[in-house]
Amino acid sequence: MTAIDEITYESTSRFAQVRDDLRLHYHEAGVGNDTTIVLLHGGGPGASSWSNFARNIPVLAQRFHVLAVDQPGYGRSDKPIEHPQYFVHSASALKDLLDTIGITDRVHLLGNSLGGGAAVRFALDYPERAGRLVLMGPGGLSVNLFAPDPTEGVKNLGRFSYEPTRENLEAFLRIMVFDQSLITPELVEERFASASTPESLAAAKAMGKSFSSAEFEKGMLWRDAYKLRQRVLLIWGREDRVNPLDGALVALKMIPRAQLHVFGGCGHWAQLEKFDEFNRLTVDFLTDGVE
Repeated sequence: MTAIDEITYESTSRFAQVRDDLRLHYHEAGVGNDTTIVLLHGGGPGASSWSNFARNIPVLAQRFHVLAVDQPGYGRSDKPIEHPQYFVHSASALKDLLDTIGITDRVHLLGNSLGGGAAVRFALDYPERAGRLVLMGPGGLSVNLFAPDPTEGVKNLGRFSYEPTRENLEAFLRIMVFDQSLITPELVEERFASASTPESLAAAKAMGKSFSSAEFEKGMLWRDAYKLRQRVLLIWGREDRVNPLDGALVALKMIPRAQLHVFGGCGHWAQLEKFDEFNRLTVDFLTDGVE
């Protein structure tokens, strides 16, 4: 098992050629622990597994074998621009990654926003491989009943896609959080450097286009949520301006074994804004022996 102080970007960084045309980058920690948890990041400009979960990985690695995956099109993973509906694309890539590195047991999945949607698609398409789900403001399950659609966050995401400037990126990031002190100049520069490359911009446009492709219904996960047999923990920030809180209600009704936890004073990044409470809640949910 890796000591907490040894968990750095470099020490956990891995690559896997999962298909002839797709190489994925991921972080691995907690090697030797029995149960694997896969962390799937959100879909904002410059997002990656490390940018979303760097602080959570050392905590979770005390109890779990952690795989924090850069989804296709993000981080240091390959950025194909021809692919199926994105949730299908990411879920199948994850399945190929697990096959490639020899993980055949069920894995728990923790997904934020876009990653939450990919986690649900994985559980629907490969139910024998998916354990419990922790979903933070998940895409595809969120159906706004009262909040306007598109939301502030989605509008700002579109503005950056149309005009990829630092100013538009910072405006998007500030929508993510309730605590504005989390959006530092260093974070903006780091995310902008990653998001503004030609490859990242092309991949982001391809991802967005896939949600209006012929397979767009694969992204409407709320339609199939009743099929989930896993225990599901929905986590929402009360001040989420990307997938607002009312978006949780349909998912909570449709998923047979769902529970919902709401953090006050919290936006779309519960894993950062409510760091200690989020980690305790997640570990307790995943280690509770009740099936």
